[in-house]
Amino acid sequence: MSVTAHYIDDSWVLQHRILRFVYVPAPRTMDVLAKKMIESLTQWNIETKMSTITIDNCSSNDGMIRLVQKKLSNELLLQGKLVHMRCCAHILNLIVKDNLSIIEGSIETIRDNVSFWYASPSRVEKFEDVARQLKISCTKKLALDYKT
Repeated sequence: MSVTAHYIDDSWVLQHRILRFVYVPAPRTMDVLAKKMIESLTQWNIETKMSTITIDNCSSNDGMIRLVQKKLSNELLLQGKLVHMRCCAHILNLIVKDNLSIIEGSIETIRDNVSFWYASPSRVEKFEDVARQLKISCTKKLALDYKT
């Protein structure tokens, strides 16, 4: 787990700092996550200055937020109402994955074709030769994408 602080400095400039990388042993239950989060906050003496936690969407993280809020409720800003922000990047990733599954077969066919043409230098040469014959600009190379 990484703990990053975002804050506005005295000059009203948004700052961010990585405070800690924490090894969280399995099983990563909400109790274990909450304990590690509270340890991280108290190590930096910021448990009373925190107003928001942004995490990805999983049930153990939801439970962790509730436990942290309960444990620190008397010390938190905003009358103990910890604002739980869901990670937009994680949500966007879930949406994209869900929609890409619709065209998964087509994507796999394209990957197979790219793999075929770049399996050997002679195939690359043949591909480029055919592109020239068809008067297709071939200035960029084919590249396999990464599923992530």
